[in-house]
Amino acid sequence: MNIHLDNVNLNSQSGPNSFASKLVKYMFQRGHSFDYKSYPDVVLSFIESTRRYPKNIPVIQRLDGIYFNMTQDFNNLNKNIRRTYEQSDGVIFQSEFNKNLTFKYFGEHENYNIIHNGADVDSISESKPLDKTKFNKVWCCASSWRPHKRLDDNIRYFLEHSNIDDFMVVAGSVPTKNQVNHDRVKYAGNVSPSDLLRLYKTSDYFIHLAWLDHCPNVVVDARASGCKIICSSTGGTKEIAGPDAIVIEEEEWNFSPVELYNPPKMDFSKKISNSYESAFDMNEVIKQYENFFINTKRKLDT
Repeated sequence: MNIHLDNVNLNSQSGPNSFASKLVKYMFQRGHSFDYKSYPDVVLSFIESTRRYPKNIPVIQRLDGIYFNMTQDFNNLNKNIRRTYEQSDGVIFQSEFNKNLTFKYFGEHENYNIIHNGADVDSISESKPLDKTKFNKVWCCASSWRPHKRLDDNIRYFLEHSNIDDFMVVAGSVPTKNQVNHDRVKYAGNVSPSDLLRLYKTSDYFIHLAWLDHCPNVVVDARASGCKIICSSTGGTKEIAGPDAIVIEEEEWNFSPVELYNPPKMDFSKKISNSYESAFDMNEVIKQYENFFINTKRKLDT
């Protein structure tokens, strides 16, 4: 199958683009091609399409979220995403949360599948852990730190629940003025993808207390590396966190617009068990993409 990717930059390390790199790698391994000089069998459009395609080519939208922040003009920001959604022959949602949110704002789509993000298990298996002999347990977190990612809550949880000889590493750029000065918390700044995997392989816990996140790749990668995940019950993170995850229960959201960058304060005493189990191996995730491509193409051809 020859696949064309739309709205993708393989030189970028952002969430959608880093997943696209994984997808290309594992699709190649299964014999598929990404030859843009040849006619595509299917187009996979990330979030929103950048051009129109002939009607006989199936276009599938990979949707990682839509806008609902009431401090933004979310309807206008969603305009091209919704256009792609309505024109696409199929939609891949990253999580059940993502699907329910999109159905609420855009209406139901007749052809869709929920396929969670996957981890590059080959690269993870080749990564070597860092030296942690000086510490009992290592905790970590990683993100592009915006207010709803709740870095302060991540650190507060660590300080309240860790042992005196535990250590925490924060990956991702954090301004000095926003850093907590503590001898057991290290701010590593922006970290390369390969070094992130080494950090995950070293860590015992990965904290991701983000509010209303969809399907964060960092959580999938950390879980695949052996970390125990600590996350919020909101959004789609719990769907990929694994059955042994520590989930902090929060008030259920009704999908109405909210001030996304003003998340509620967390009560760490409200912990619940996680009922979700999902595949995190890209080998399995790619098979789901492959089957959805084939089935969508078959529907278009009949």
